[in-house]
Amino acid sequence: MHPLLRDPRRLAIYLATWAVVGTLFASMVAVTRNAPLSSAALVVIPLMLVDGLICLSAWWVVRGVGQSSMLELTNRTMTSALQASAVWVGLSTPWMVLMSNLGVMRLGTGEVLLGAAALFIVGIPLYGVSMGIHYLVRVAESAREAERRVLESQVATREAQLRALRAQLNPHFLFNSLNSINALVGTDPEGARRMCESLGDFLRRTLALGARESVTLEEELSLVDRYFAIEKVRFGERLGVERTIEQGAEHCLVPPLLLQPLVENAVKHGIAERIEGGTIKIGAAVKEGALRLSVENEVDEDTVAKPGQGVGLENVRRRLDMVSARDARLDTARENGAFRVTLTLPVRSAPEAETEVASG
Repeated sequence: MHPLLRDPRRLAIYLATWAVVGTLFASMVAVTRNAPLSSAALVVIPLMLVDGLICLSAWWVVRGVGQSSMLELTNRTMTSALQASAVWVGLSTPWMVLMSNLGVMRLGTGEVLLGAAALFIVGIPLYGVSMGIHYLVRVAESAREAERRVLESQVATREAQLRALRAQLNPHFLFNSLNSINALVGTDPEGARRMCESLGDFLRRTLALGARESVTLEEELSLVDRYFAIEKVRFGERLGVERTIEQGAEHCLVPPLLLQPLVENAVKHGIAERIEGGTIKIGAAVKEGALRLSVENEVDEDTVAKPGQGVGLENVRRRLDMVSARDARLDTARENGAFRVTLTLPVRSAPEAETEVASG
């Protein structure tokens, strides 16, 4: 369907434009025939509106142009213009005869034929102009369609990458947990059993949260608590946890499974490397329109980084780049016997998200 026919308002504007053109032609007719402008307008303006509707057919003509050569395009334009002008003359001649019979503007047979010839000649360039305008509209529409397809492809690629990154979390964590369970089987069978139960509960929770686009920080921290319950079986009193969550921060939205790999990284490469263990400190605060999350763990000053320590951090960094490249970042620092990871995210609260959904 022609775009104008889908929008009554635009169609009205289009026909009004043709009515203005018809008024100009009516003025010329009134002057040349020394006739009242109202009579000339009553004859000419309806004819121009009919031609305006005929020129809409140029939309389907340009849609069939494709990759035609200039010669083919010219031939198609001329053929369509001649056919359109012939149709216009065929519809306009009875109207001129009717107006003459009703006394609106007296026209003899010769004048009717002369008028029909004039309409045929004028109709050719008018249709050509319509073809040109429709062609430009078609080109612009094709460009927008191509841009839309590119954006859809980018979104699909981004979602696929996010799913791939999320899929890395469970196998990475599962590998470490199975090693922990294996270490407990011989020395603490009951602890290994509890750890298996906690692991099953944790994995069910990750599946539920990982399928969502965003979760509240409170839900993410709840998942982290389940992770600590698993590792507590292994480390006992060697693993301490401190949380400093400012009021209101727990309602902010974050990408799912964002803190867990950072906490896992802190346990594996911080606490597990120290005989005396240590404390993992988790902080959250909203400052200057940004949510700042931090995960800090104690490390020995003489500890040398081992291969593979950056998997969790790199995973989180890449997810942040895809979710909000300009508004989110990950920073790391090692000083005073502690390693700290700081996440900075734009503030989005759960009520705001619900409002967006409702308004959309």
